[in-house]
Amino acid sequence: MYDAFTSFTSGLPELLQWVGVMVIAAIPYVESYGGSVIGIVAGVNPVVAIIAAIVGNVISMLIFVFAAHGVRAKVAAGREPKPETPRRQKLRERFDRYGVVGVSLLGQTLLPSQITSAAMVSFGASRNAVIQWQIISIIIWGVAFGVLATFGITALR
Repeated sequence: MYDAFTSFTSGLPELLQWVGVMVIAAIPYVESYGGSVIGIVAGVNPVVAIIAAIVGNVISMLIFVFAAHGVRAKVAAGREPKPETPRRQKLRERFDRYGVVGVSLLGQTLLPSQITSAAMVSFGASRNAVIQWQIISIIIWGVAFGVLATFGITALR
């Protein structure tokens, strides 16, 4: 999969390769950290690759957050909450234990930012807090993996 994404990005005209990185980073499970690595491996300037990956991931996450917030508002209007399933209870317990900050910063180790952000909003977390902490997390992960990829490629040369 990463080979296909790298080929896609490097196959674009040089002035549009950053767009390829943005599109790839918007895909759940690829995220900013995968997008920055793919961009750097494809030959995009590391700073441009990291920024494009972060922007692509943030845009995708925002779409999921606003959609989840809208759905939650419509579903919650005038309805009594249903009992939670055991799986949803487990997710809520983890959310209650770690909060928006913990889930945002560590959640990307298990699930994409799009899914964790939508889940937090559906649990009733502040939409703005989720957005703020998800953006911080996306930046941290994207920069960290971008720097590691840059040093790794430099060491291989």
